[in-house]
Amino acid sequence: MIEFPVLSLLTFLPLIGALLILTIRGSEEIVARNSRWAALWVSGTTFFVSLYLLFQFDGTSAEFQFVETIDWFPALGLSYTMGIDGISLFFVLLSAFLTPICVLASWTAVKTRVKEYMIAFLILETFMIGTFCALDTILFYIFFEGVLIPMFLIIGIWGGKRRVYSAYKFFLYTLLGSVLMLVALLTLYVQTGTTSIPELMEDPVGRDLQIWLWLAFFASFAVKMPMWPVHTWLPDAHVEAPTAGSVILAGVLLKMGGYGFLRFSLPMFPEASEFFAPMVFWLSVVAIIYTSLVALVQEDMKKLIAYSSVAHMGYVTLGIFTATVQGIEGAIFQMISHGLISGALFLCVGVVYDRLHTREIARYGGLVKNMPKYATVFMIMVLGSVGLPGTSGFVGEFLTLLAAFQVDTIIAAFATTGIILGAAYMLMLYRKVVFGEQVNKDAAAMSDLNPREFWYFVPLVVLVLWLGVQPGMVMDKVAPSVDKLITQYESALPLHAEGTLAEEELEE
Repeated sequence: MIEFPVLSLLTFLPLIGALLILTIRGSEEIVARNSRWAALWVSGTTFFVSLYLLFQFDGTSAEFQFVETIDWFPALGLSYTMGIDGISLFFVLLSAFLTPICVLASWTAVKTRVKEYMIAFLILETFMIGTFCALDTILFYIFFEGVLIPMFLIIGIWGGKRRVYSAYKFFLYTLLGSVLMLVALLTLYVQTGTTSIPELMEDPVGRDLQIWLWLAFFASFAVKMPMWPVHTWLPDAHVEAPTAGSVILAGVLLKMGGYGFLRFSLPMFPEASEFFAPMVFWLSVVAIIYTSLVALVQEDMKKLIAYSSVAHMGYVTLGIFTATVQGIEGAIFQMISHGLISGALFLCVGVVYDRLHTREIARYGGLVKNMPKYATVFMIMVLGSVGLPGTSGFVGEFLTLLAAFQVDTIIAAFATTGIILGAAYMLMLYRKVVFGEQVNKDAAAMSDLNPREFWYFVPLVVLVLWLGVQPGMVMDKVAPSVDKLITQYESALPLHAEGTLAEEELEE
């Protein structure tokens, strides 16, 4: 127990804000204006509360911190338990950081049902933060699945022409995998008698059961990532979602799959994770190469960036299942970095879409002449996505490839081709849009970034460059939790246990 429930405050503050927005009355114009300001103040306050976690977090400890426990259903052994460690800390910060930026990005872009839109975003923030703070399997499942509802509404109501189709595809894909995860969670509860995530991490079930449970969890997390071949919902969802919806989808929602692998698959099912690791490696490599090739032929800016997200998430799954320090730390860093870079890239698309109302690459060209500030921001984010040294994108990719090389050189060689292909499609996009021939008078007349747009890009640019030269800011706090995870994983493997026993006998 702790004196002040900071994680509960952080999780439910946006929900309280959503309820307050619900009470706003007046003309349509007044309601829209007040809803925007209320959402900005609430999400901004949530972000400042999240900074308290960063400054008070003990980076030398691998234990869960800021833990809150309240008996929920004592008869069933269920409890409301919240807590964070080095692995979940930065995902909470990322969720709280991107939400106010999304509110600002939607300021003039969303003109209809603004009140409902802001309510949906704040409820979405509650579910996102709750997912990364939950230390009880049932509580985790509620938050993890709850994210679907506001995101479904954001795509389905404020999306593009095919929004209903895309929203249903997104919902059905992710829900199908999650039903299997619910069965696995109930099986774990029946077998162990507990829903406590820390307890389940320290005492894995038998190998045969692990195999089935791992597959059930994999079905949910692989769709959420998304991994090839269950990635097809993502490009559709991104293309049809409003700009801010795409930012949250790429910036936070995709990371829930990777977080699930780190929190459930590796520590709870170590033998199954080792058994299925080669399969995950090859699926990751196929995702990296195949989606990069698909990105090369895209004519829609959003679709290109969406396919690049699938390729980048391939590096994450590759790094996680190497089960090495460099692989897991690299995967975590890659997820944080990708959240910032892909979020900013979707915002870049949103800026020009608001002016010309098309995402077709061929309709743009020569923007460097009339939009120099925009061209600079776009360039930094493209180079970050490519993995240029000095940007945050380099650190995660380098570490995951280093870990892959230690485990399997053939896998590492194939995965490295993704870096070359990534540079090809991102630089092609930038060349056509920014330096290409001006084929459109409307594009040539577009205005540069306005002050609102400029200021929500500034923190993203600063963080991408800062983390590129100072990755220790993240790594130092992540390292103890990763070391503990790997120790738990290795000690639970029978081969490792036998090897340790043999070493002890030799010493005697």
